[in-house]
Amino acid sequence: MLVPLARKDHPIGMSSLKKLLSTWWHFLVAVQLLPALEGGEETLVGGQAVLEGVMMRSPHAWAIACRKPSGEISTHSEPLERLSEKHKWMGWPVIRGVMTLGHAMTLGFRALRFSANAALDELQEEPVSAGKKKFEITGWMAAVNIIISVGFFIFMYKFLPLVAATEMKKVAPIFSGQIMFNLVDGVIRLLLFLFFIWGVSLLPDIRRVYEYHGAEHKTVFAFENGDAMETGAVQRYSTFHPRCGTSFLMTVMIISIGVYTLIPVTTFWARFAVRIALLPLITGLSYEIIRFAAKHRGSLFALMTAPGLWMQRITTKPPADAQAQCAIDALNLAMSLEKEHGGELVIA
Repeated sequence: MLVPLARKDHPIGMSSLKKLLSTWWHFLVAVQLLPALEGGEETLVGGQAVLEGVMMRSPHAWAIACRKPSGEISTHSEPLERLSEKHKWMGWPVIRGVMTLGHAMTLGFRALRFSANAALDELQEEPVSAGKKKFEITGWMAAVNIIISVGFFIFMYKFLPLVAATEMKKVAPIFSGQIMFNLVDGVIRLLLFLFFIWGVSLLPDIRRVYEYHGAEHKTVFAFENGDAMETGAVQRYSTFHPRCGTSFLMTVMIISIGVYTLIPVTTFWARFAVRIALLPLITGLSYEIIRFAAKHRGSLFALMTAPGLWMQRITTKPPADAQAQCAIDALNLAMSLEKEHGGELVIA
């Protein structure tokens, strides 16, 4: 499908090497944001914003639609295997949260890589000579990005808050208690997270990713309410969705404060090891809370997820019709494959 846009209106419009490096840099930043941009679970329709596009998935299919600098919408879709149908134990409470997040992150990374390569392909305007390949995000580059992302996450949200809380404990003994220490550690972690997602929102291209994030949420809302997949119908909905990855991350950070407080360790490296080792458990518990809160909007657990909805004021922005159209195209492709490979679709 072709939807022409003026090249000057597209954020990728400078030339050559600078733009190639810029695309790679924004890809790297978007990888850090993956958990906040991804939403949904394996029995529901959900999606994720990517570079100049949206990935949508249903229980048995996924599809991506991203807009190239020329205005052309590049698409890709594949059937998807539900892990809990293949391995029943992966559908057990708590475990399913860890498995679902891992699967979603893998899929989300593939979608980000596709969107980055779609932009890079068109940026390289010179014809490729025989035997010479175009520059793209290759497998080894993807592996390096993953290593950088994991290292950044551990350093930023596990190591730095622990160092800060430990130093504050030395200055003021009031922070030495188990509860107070972990509360300070958790607050610092939240502040670092808020600062990061707000700071990158100042980058024009990342702000556009947040706009596509809003387009994804609006489209999912419209689908869940049975509306026609048209931009006019989609644009009537809110950009804030309870199953968003932002809500999930905020819940993880809140739950972690309570869990760490229950573990009676006092040395720096023991605390650091606990924060790494308990991440799967906290992830699984947070997933169950988000799942329950999405179905019981008036419950106490729903109040726990409220900060995540507030944070979507940063991670989602109102999309233009052209951005909403990308989300619609992605969802239509995913649902077309779902009809071929799917089973029962649950609407939360």
